[in-house]
Amino acid sequence: MRRVSENVELDPAVQAWTDQAGLPPGRARRVTMRGNPVLHQPCREITEFGPELKQLVADMFVSMEAANGVGLAANQIGVDARLFVYHCPDADEEFHTGAIVNPVLVPAAGSSLRPPDEDEEGCLSVPGEYAPLARPAVAEVEGLDVDGKPLRVRGDGMLARCLQHETDHTNGVLYVDRLTGPELSRVLKGLEQRVRKGELPDWSEGAV
Repeated sequence: MRRVSENVELDPAVQAWTDQAGLPPGRARRVTMRGNPVLHQPCREITEFGPELKQLVADMFVSMEAANGVGLAANQIGVDARLFVYHCPDADEEFHTGAIVNPVLVPAAGSSLRPPDEDEEGCLSVPGEYAPLARPAVAEVEGLDVDGKPLRVRGDGMLARCLQHETDHTNGVLYVDRLTGPELSRVLKGLEQRVRKGELPDWSEGAV
């Protein structure tokens, strides 16, 4: 089994965020793949805030960076916890960084006035496969920060998609679960072929 690179450099903006949040150095963990049970069930709520949580968040940021992702949920590194991290651009290409504990999607003001955004979507747990998927163009998520304080994050563009995609993960839902018909068949067939040919990236749990 190939190793995840141990020399992962965080994006400067992510490093600044982790420093401000008081996170310890993190290590890259392998990303779980579709089919792993931890991805297909609602995650447990987090009730304890302390060093263990901050270490988990630090590991998640490094794991996300190693996989060149814009968001990552805890169950994507095998941890049953309602939590995700993100470093993702909005519609104006401005990057936003953070971690949301116990996230819940809430109605976003003005979202009903904007048509759904249909764009290509992918997932680190379904590596290499993408499919068009319509989602609301604006999203808001409520939750807690790494110290247990309430927060609310609003996003448009890719950030809106990321907030919805990652909250789905904490509910045991993958983007492929929202596909049907030929698109679903194409994505699953493509993933099956990648697995069979040994073409999964080093950071995936399916890499050999």
